[in-house]
Amino acid sequence: MPTLSKLYSMQEASEHNTKDDCWVVIDGKVYDVTTYLDEHPGGDDVVLAATGKDATEEFEDAGHSKSAKELMETFCIGELDTTFIPQLEISSKKQTDYAQKLMDLTKQYWVVPVAAVSVSVVLGFLYLRKK
Repeated sequence: MPTLSKLYSMQEASEHNTKDDCWVVIDGKVYDVTTYLDEHPGGDDVVLAATGKDATEEFEDAGHSKSAKELMETFCIGELDTTFIPQLEISSKKQTDYAQKLMDLTKQYWVVPVAAVSVSVVLGFLYLRKK
C-alpha cells in the first residue's frame, strides 16, 4: 500500500529556518535536514541560506552526486503544496506595475517635447508681434 505524503506550504517550510530546525524545499519535496547540517560538506550556512524558498536551482548548481541525492531522500518529510503559490501573484503584479510605469514614462516624455515646442512657438509669435 503506497504511503501518503504530507503536504506542506512554502510558508510552513520557511518557518523552519534555524540550525536547530531546518527544512529545505527541493524539486517539490520538503526535507528536514536538521540532523544533517553538521555533516553537510558545504557547511550549514549554505543549507540555511536555502531555506524559505525553492532551493532546487542552488541544489542542482552545486553538482550533487548520485549518492548525495540518495542520502537526501532519507530526509524527505513530504511534498510542497502547489495549489496556491503566492509568488505567481506577486510576479504578475510586478509585471503589470512595470508595464504601467513604462506607459507613464512614455506619456511624460512625449508631453515634454511637445510642451517645449508649444512654448517656443508662443514666445516666437509674441516676439514677432512686438516688432
